[in-house]
Amino acid sequence: MSAPARTRPPRRRALPAAGCALLAPLLLGTAATPPPAAGPDPAREAARLSRELVAASTTAGALKHLRRFQEAADAAGGHRAAGSAGHEASASYVLTQLRRAGYDARYATFPFTWTETLAEKLAVVTPVPRDARVEAMTYTASTPEGGLTAELVRVPVDATPGCEAADYTGTEVTGRIALVVRGGCSFLQKQATAAAAGASGALISNHLDGKLTGTLGDPAAVRIPTGGITRAEGERLAEAIAGADGGTVTVTLELRERREERTTGNVVAQTPGGDPAHTVMFGAHLDSVPEGPGINDDGSGSAGLLDVALRLAATHRTPVNAVRFAWWSAEENGLVGSDAYVAGLTAAERRRIALYLNFDMIASPNGVQFVFDGDDSDASGAGPGPAGSAQLERGITAFLDRRTTPYQSSDFTGRSDYGPFIEAGIPSGGTDTGAEGIKSAAQAETFGGTAGIAYDPCYHAACDTLANVDPAAFETNIDVIADAVGTYSQDLRSLTGPLPAAAGTDRRDGGGHLRTGHGRDPA
Repeated sequence: MSAPARTRPPRRRALPAAGCALLAPLLLGTAATPPPAAGPDPAREAARLSRELVAASTTAGALKHLRRFQEAADAAGGHRAAGSAGHEASASYVLTQLRRAGYDARYATFPFTWTETLAEKLAVVTPVPRDARVEAMTYTASTPEGGLTAELVRVPVDATPGCEAADYTGTEVTGRIALVVRGGCSFLQKQATAAAAGASGALISNHLDGKLTGTLGDPAAVRIPTGGITRAEGERLAEAIAGADGGTVTVTLELRERREERTTGNVVAQTPGGDPAHTVMFGAHLDSVPEGPGINDDGSGSAGLLDVALRLAATHRTPVNAVRFAWWSAEENGLVGSDAYVAGLTAAERRRIALYLNFDMIASPNGVQFVFDGDDSDASGAGPGPAGSAQLERGITAFLDRRTTPYQSSDFTGRSDYGPFIEAGIPSGGTDTGAEGIKSAAQAETFGGTAGIAYDPCYHAACDTLANVDPAAFETNIDVIADAVGTYSQDLRSLTGPLPAAAGTDRRDGGGHLRTGHGRDPA
């Protein structure tokens, strides 16, 4: 789910001071810039280790871990959602593998609000009765059982629809349900603005093809029932409102959710050697949605990361820079685990993290090879990442160029676990292969697959199983992880120097704004 276009840089929020008891981050050393070169040439050592890790890290190795994730889901009701037995089994497996390999690995717990969707129904009552599809936003307020019946009112569309109180000037919404187009601000802000104007509910329609799922992020700030609908459904409802000939479009909306306070945890592991004052960090989320086992989302990133981490340990090399891996929990609830981790870091500890690379959904069966747009060269959506993010992007694209692998840049929407790191000013990047967004004809021509259907047709569904993995895309992204781990564990100079030239032709086809991530909607 892509971010709305904007020219301002990503929001940087103030973080808590030291002493946050929510998580105990792994200990680091003292802060500074990348260490001076000493002994063997760092670039040569980085290239050597990268080649070794790329050769050793394989789809076959990662599939072994994916099978264990599938088994964990099968034994726990079909999913690995945060706070569930399926997630606990997955985390225990990852933790055991890392400790056996010699990592300082920990399971850092934190509280979160667990949810279960009880009802998500939408029916048009007048002028022409019919059923429609709606997706309950995580942490939505619940309607009464049986639903809420009210007139539907369309909020005018501009660059930031439904984000400011002025958007409701001249539109009577008291006691009615607001139909708002996605974009310009978070889902949470849209429902809050609609509620302040008197709306009894909100329907947010996508501005891209595909269904619209997401989280409101903060249960305490949610005021009205809020659901997501497709662009096609939003346009159909808007046309009905415009053509009602003085009548009204009335709908019945039923969204009900059960909530419970639970505890889950992140798995965080660090190499026993390497300079902790210059820590390089890599992450993926280990939890699924309750609707399915989450083998692509994000078992794929988690398994790829684990395979590379184990291969790194097997080299028995002491890295120049400390290497830290993280398997986040409660990402599907709004990046809760990565948010908690970053919030628990002191300012000095944040400065010691030289970079963060995120890998979320790296094996979509109808996917596109997306690389995060660190320098905002596409001038779409959010602004550039923190200084160094452009170099991280170029590091990945140069690797893909050397293999003549096509790719497309994608916007930093803040909807996966890189979001808290960007907000903390840490250089960030990574890859994915797409979620519920619809593949275009141009993308199908470049990347193969089928135009007109989702990058991952099983996104957030029960069919996100072992059968939902593209081995070729999986292999490519495992190699991207291996190359990055090998490079940055040995040499950080590329982050502070001039942006390196691409190794080959820049194969981006533009349109990074088509990227469809997931997690939470951006600001």
